[in-house]
Amino acid sequence: MDRTTGIFVDGMGAAAATSGILNQLQGRIFGLLCLQPHPLSLEEIAIDLEQSKSNISVNIRGLVDWHLVRRTRVAGSRKDHYEAAADFWRVMQEIMERRFRWNVRQVLATIAETERAVGEATGRRESAQFVTTRVAGLRAFFAAIDAGLGAFAQGKPLDPAALRSPPLVALPRPRQRS
Repeated sequence: MDRTTGIFVDGMGAAAATSGILNQLQGRIFGLLCLQPHPLSLEEIAIDLEQSKSNISVNIRGLVDWHLVRRTRVAGSRKDHYEAAADFWRVMQEIMERRFRWNVRQVLATIAETERAVGEATGRRESAQFVTTRVAGLRAFFAAIDAGLGAFAQGKPLDPAALRSPPLVALPRPRQRS
C-alpha cells in the first residue's frame, strides 16, 4: 500500500473507532476501498490490510449492512469483490436516520412518558412544575433535532426556525425534605 493510501486508511480507521457505528478495521476497509478505482476481492483486502481473510469477511458484512460497501461481481472471476459506496451522501442520510434519529426518538418517548407520569402524580405542585418545565425544554430541543435529522435523511432543506427552541428555564430546585 502506498503512503497516501496508508494515511487515508489509517485515518478512516481512527475516525471509525470513535464513531459508535463502525470499528477500526471496518473504517480501514472502507478507506481502502474508497481509494480503489476497481473492486477488490477479500484476499486483496486482507493482503493490503495485513489481516486474515476471515477477519475481513466478518467485518465487511457490517459495512455491507450499513450500505458503505457493496458486493459486486468481476467478469472472469468467481470470487465476490467489494467496492465503496458511490453515493456517500445517501449513505450518510441512511446512517443518520437509522442510528441517530432512533436515539433521539427514544429520548422523546421517555419525555412523553415522564410528562404523563407528572400529570397523573399526586404530590407537591412545586416539584411537578419544575419537572414539567424542565422536560418541556428538553422536548423542544430534541424535537428540533428530530426535525433536522428528518430533513437531512430525506435530502430536504432544513427550516432554521425548526431549530430554534426555548431555552431551558432554570427554576429553583424544590426544597429537600428534612
